[in-house]
Amino acid sequence: MSSDARPSPGQGGGWTRRRFVGVLAGAAAVTTVPAPTAPGTGTTAPAPSAPAPTASRSPAHRSRPGPRPLFLGTYTSVDGGGTGIGIASYDPTTGRVTGAGTVTGVGDPSYLALHPDRRTLYAVDERDDGGVTAVRLRAGGQKPSVLGTRSTGGAGPCHLSVHPSGRWLLSANYRSGSVAVHPIDASGALGERTDLVTHSSPAPGPGQQGPHAHQFITGPDGDHVLAVDLGTDTVYTYRLDRSKGTLSEVSQAHTRPGAGPRHLTFHPDGRHAYLANEVDDTVAVCGYDPATGRLTVGDPQSTGTGEGTSYPAQILVTANGAYAYLANRGHNSLTRYAVEADGGRLRLLDTVPVGGDFPRHIAFSPDERLLFAANQRSGTVSVFQVDAADGGLRLAGEPFASPVAVCALPL
Repeated sequence: MSSDARPSPGQGGGWTRRRFVGVLAGAAAVTTVPAPTAPGTGTTAPAPSAPAPTASRSPAHRSRPGPRPLFLGTYTSVDGGGTGIGIASYDPTTGRVTGAGTVTGVGDPSYLALHPDRRTLYAVDERDDGGVTAVRLRAGGQKPSVLGTRSTGGAGPCHLSVHPSGRWLLSANYRSGSVAVHPIDASGALGERTDLVTHSSPAPGPGQQGPHAHQFITGPDGDHVLAVDLGTDTVYTYRLDRSKGTLSEVSQAHTRPGAGPRHLTFHPDGRHAYLANEVDDTVAVCGYDPATGRLTVGDPQSTGTGEGTSYPAQILVTANGAYAYLANRGHNSLTRYAVEADGGRLRLLDTVPVGGDFPRHIAFSPDERLLFAANQRSGTVSVFQVDAADGGLRLAGEPFASPVAVCALPL
């Protein structure tokens, strides 16, 4: 089973499977970021200035002097949770984080993604009546504004991403085991859903009662989109019709039974990917064929966290393809790998304490000098300096307090 179950909103305290471990002991440890309410709006306090669009998000892009925006995902329906999308800023040199307020009016915004033009933010509404919400970012310190919410057609959406064209939003409904597509208009707002596909086969893996779509991303070729399903131990590849926003399944890649795949990330070469398996505490190197969209899952490898499962959450790869990092929630650590054989091999280097409890999500700053870890149970965000020479991690000061921190998105 997944380790993220919690009480389901609107069901009188009934328990779902997704966030059970993650919520235990978490609510009491969090601290709310204080900010005065802005009268007559759904937003508290001005946000940091939204960055201007840029054509590059690689390490070659160096952050401008001064603080940079940081957006934080949370759960609003749990004790001690947040009140919306957290707004903060960070120093791109020191990593110091400062709170700035909250975008309210978004329920359980547990995962966030940015449009390629960097002007619109998207959030899942991880509830039984799942939704995706668009938030327009404003320059000059103006408050972000909610553009609207669309139904995902499923329950418990836990992940979303934007197609590189900027025209389509992809989302994964965990509790329904389905994936959805929404069009994005020129303003960044979302249109009505263009497709919804439920994973009906293969049968659920050991210990699972049904499909659990956990991630939905675009392949390096742009024509294929891949859905990682923890419940069926499968990564599904679909061809996306870029004019209609519809999906056609082209292949399935299966892990070993009971692996519980959760998160996939691609190597910069576009021909390899790395899969974090939550349930059996492994990672796997995968081959990818851009022409067909076919993924091939390799042998499981160690997370370096010892016996049992440490609930691996997310894996990142540097833009130069030299290092990979894995968040281990149960072990409260980050595993560092050297990427070898032109992307075809991971060599475990070490594990580093994350400085918090239950690291749910990790993300690089745009220049990859910093790595952010959102720690769900401790309600904190840890920031690490990343050594460009060897990929080593060094904690940059005390973690920042943020209610039930489950996503950190630095801009």
